Amino acid sequence: MERVPRRVAFTYGREDPNWVNKVVPYMEALQSAGLEPVLCLPGSQPDLKNYAGLVLGGGADICPSRYGQAPGPETEPPEVERDEMEWQLLSAANASGLPHLAICRGLQLFNVFHGGTLQQHIGDDHRQRGVADAHGVVVAPESKLGRIAELTEFTVNSRHHQAVDRVAAPLIVSARATDGTIEGLELASHPFAVAVQWHPEDRARTHLPDQRLFNAFARAC
Repeated sequence: MERVPRRVAFTYGREDPNWVNKVVPYMEALQSAGLEPVLCLPGSQPDLKNYAGLVLGGGADICPSRYGQAPGPETEPPEVERDEMEWQLLSAANASGLPHLAICRGLQLFNVFHGGTLQQHIGDDHRQRGVADAHGVVVAPESKLGRIAELTEFTVNSRHHQAVDRVAAPLIVSARATDGTIEGLELASHPFAVAVQWHPEDRARTHLPDQRLFNAFARAC
């Protein structure tokens, strides 16, 4: 009998005119792991009772008012409707124990939701758009991410200009870049609440740690 894919809610924004193409790697990575992603855009009101998991994708900067700051000069205009949609979904997933995976902007929202703050601009030295092996990360072996990746060091891509500043009290740091930038967070008290700062969807077919991350999320779902 053919196995029925497990539906997961995948959130993205409309702020980028190229958003249609940018969601493709996420959808393909999730499908390759045996999941059925359902795209949720700002303005929709998905009920997580109908899904086996939640994925928060990358995109525009989170409104700084969410973490008690005024916008800096390099901060992008926020997509307020998306912020609100994802905040509500994350709240529901956190309360219900629904597995969730947060990617890039998703990690930043994950930290802010739990009470942390962000650096609004970290400069361009860390970010290397289009480079597959932008920098290394060191992963805490005892973390969920460490157990999933089965490696303590590997390379990742990188295209974020913001980063975690104060880590939210309930979260643990699971990975850091070689320059100290926080690259992984997780909520240990939750069955599966894992966040990464890089874009694992881009190399899920060819990079073993990224492939293992999506497969682990699928198992949790």
